[in-house]
Amino acid sequence: MSAQSPLLPIQKAMYGALTGDAALKAMVTGVYDYVPETAVYPYIVIGEATEIPRNSHDRFGWETVPTLHVWDKYRGYSRVLRIGSRIGEVLDHQALIVPGYDVVEVKFEFSQTLTDPEPPGDIRHLVLRHRIVTEQPPAADKTL
Repeated sequence: MSAQSPLLPIQKAMYGALTGDAALKAMVTGVYDYVPETAVYPYIVIGEATEIPRNSHDRFGWETVPTLHVWDKYRGYSRVLRIGSRIGEVLDHQALIVPGYDVVEVKFEFSQTLTDPEPPGDIRHLVLRHRIVTEQPPAADKTL
């Protein structure tokens, strides 16, 4: 058995969880991996991620930390913070289904508010990270 990175399946699972939540869907215009030029604020981007091994005796495992970005042109941070709060309700300590992997935990890790420094400085940005711990199920016993 060889280690298979869960990064893409996690990205797909997060996309499904975020787009499948009616309350969140009502708050944003879209969830993107690649933002089209025609995108309208506010929206969410599934962005960068880090991945480190967390192997056990009989399993390959990972700690994956994807970064979500909430972008908006609303005055102040209240709207991006409400969106970020809903993202937390959808992901934090919830049962994320990642095909081919056992999900051990999903935990909120970090958020930061930012303002685009370029004039006119009207874009608000919320960065969110969740730590997702997964394990690859052990290979089936092939002894006779």
